[in-house]
Amino acid sequence: MESSRNDEITHEFFPFFKVFKDGRVERFMLSDTQKVPPSDDPRTGVRSKDVVISSEPQVSARIFLPQIPEPNKKLPLLVYIHGGGFSIESAFNPGYHKFVSALSAKASAIAVSVEYRLAPEHPIPACYEDSWAALQWVASHANGDGPDPWLNNHADFRRVFLAGDSAGANISHQLVVRLGSCGLPGVKLSGMALVHPYFGGTEDDKMWLYMFPENRGPEDPRLKPAAEDLTGLGCERVLIFVAAEDHLRERGTGYHEDLKKSGWKGTVEIVEHEEEDHVFHLRKPNCEKALDLVDRLASFVKQG
Repeated sequence: MESSRNDEITHEFFPFFKVFKDGRVERFMLSDTQKVPPSDDPRTGVRSKDVVISSEPQVSARIFLPQIPEPNKKLPLLVYIHGGGFSIESAFNPGYHKFVSALSAKASAIAVSVEYRLAPEHPIPACYEDSWAALQWVASHANGDGPDPWLNNHADFRRVFLAGDSAGANISHQLVVRLGSCGLPGVKLSGMALVHPYFGGTEDDKMWLYMFPENRGPEDPRLKPAAEDLTGLGCERVLIFVAAEDHLRERGTGYHEDLKKSGWKGTVEIVEHEEEDHVFHLRKPNCEKALDLVDRLASFVKQG
């Protein structure tokens, strides 16, 4: 009898996770828990390694270093925030490892892919705070005396970019809002790229509100960007990707329109891929439109 009570499901958010009465959390897609170690890619010359940003709370990242064309040449720095509904996926899983590695090679940029704590075990705003901690850690290298030699020796902190997909795009936006209000010494944020961003207004909101017990409701600015936050974005350029068959398409196009109307002084571009669905580039990384997405994102970084 006790076992049957413990097996009772109190919350279910397919295809992400379900919660049992005894507090257990079970994820539907076990493949999303798969992780691969850092490695050197002989095809592209990109090297990777993992770093610990904080042990309490546990925050880490995977750094990707492309081939250096000239010994003293500084490279753009891309901080990438993975998606997964704030509750699944990892910077260390095969899909994100391959994607960020390919992006690092194509853009000739150092990439820092952030591993933040997942909800619901670590309720929101843990993901936002962990990502901010990662950005602060990155900024600690701006004077060339941080804990990681790759960033000290090769990163150009006048050309820093933030990017993320889905939930990671939401987190990226929040980081840029925060940068706009307080900044980080020695860091110039050149641009932000949002891939299939999640910004509320869908059935997914129920899960976000559940994962964030202290939320301010459907109008919470972390869910739905506030006009004043858009006006004060702490970067000069924004690139937005949407997919025509994505249920979040309107969130991306709406963000684009709201940003243009906000009074923000930067430039914004939107790219739409027809006949594609949400984060198709991770599921079909070798298809023509996924390669186009990587090319455009890499070009955005190179132009910075």
